[in-house]
Amino acid sequence: MTVPPLAVLDLVPISSGSSAAEALRNSIDLAQQTERFGYARYWFAEHHLNPGVAGTSPAVLLALTAAATSTIRIGSGAVQLGHRTALSTVEEFGLIDALHPGRLDLGLGRSGGRPTEPKAEPALVGGSGVVGGRAPNGLLIPPKFSFAHLLTSPRFALQKTLLQLPGARSQNYTEQIRDILDLLHGTYRSAEGEEAHVVPGEGARVQIWILGSSGGESASVAGENGLRFATNYHVSPGTVLEAADAYRAAFRPSKELDRPYLSVSADVVVAEDAAVARELASGYGLWVRSIRTAEGAIPFPTPAEARAHSWTDADRELVADRVDTQFVGTPAQVADQLDLLREATGADELVITTITHEHADRVRSYRLLAQEWHRRHG
Repeated sequence: MTVPPLAVLDLVPISSGSSAAEALRNSIDLAQQTERFGYARYWFAEHHLNPGVAGTSPAVLLALTAAATSTIRIGSGAVQLGHRTALSTVEEFGLIDALHPGRLDLGLGRSGGRPTEPKAEPALVGGSGVVGGRAPNGLLIPPKFSFAHLLTSPRFALQKTLLQLPGARSQNYTEQIRDILDLLHGTYRSAEGEEAHVVPGEGARVQIWILGSSGGESASVAGENGLRFATNYHVSPGTVLEAADAYRAAFRPSKELDRPYLSVSADVVVAEDAAVARELASGYGLWVRSIRTAEGAIPFPTPAEARAHSWTDADRELVADRVDTQFVGTPAQVADQLDLLREATGADELVITTITHEHADRVRSYRLLAQEWHRRHG
């Protein structure tokens, strides 16, 4: 029996009382450890202006991690194309692939200074309707969370100002993906017929992924181009089913894939004892609150720091969908929830993101989950 692959998504979290340098060292160590545990991929997210997150440049992190590992696939989850060009993206990943050929996943996302665009209603497929906040198999699907207040916040405007050159305008995402594919395949032509050949980059053996949270443009782009698609239960659990359905509805076979290939993320904390796992995860709600109030991710708090926070009803409502869909418990309890997620979405892979205050607890969580996953699916 083939074990359904598990992958890692790392934000390079900075714990309270720690430093960015220590967070970076911990992430490289975690990549080495999860390689030994049998995880299939190690992805770095891209975030900016967050005091508690050191993952600002996936390409730099991947270059460092590639040199410290040997077999695990490494990639971006995702490069934010809203403030980048197709050329700069292909050049950066082409450089890494030149020294570490065949190991890179180039995950591409729409965000990063991109203005909001109207989205068509996603094309949903039957069989995944939510009744009473649950998928047919019982997986919790909370109400959709609106990110509108984040996109109109002063902090988002500041980030856009600092990431983009004055007067710069983000390229249409669909066109940008097409340009990246053409540059990688050596088929790029300008409107005037000029060729562009990226060295290194053209012919790089990178695996292209599109990342998206809903059934909008990203899901359509992935499907229409026959690319792999990753959606995130851990960020937007209320839209995970519509994202999966829209991707499959849009899918057309390509040279890359003859059928849809879907990865779904989950936020997880595992310990030998369920009460211990809940204690380790207790800082998560406060950390999510800092993101959703637009102040930026705070350094990940200790359980004591989390308990000291005076929660209001508005606070609890702000983070409820994320806290309620975090999988926390023993290895068997968490694996049960991951199996539900895989069944409800039809995911081919699951991406695990785990944050705890202490690095050793984080490593242990990944180890215990891998052991249980291989025990039940091996």
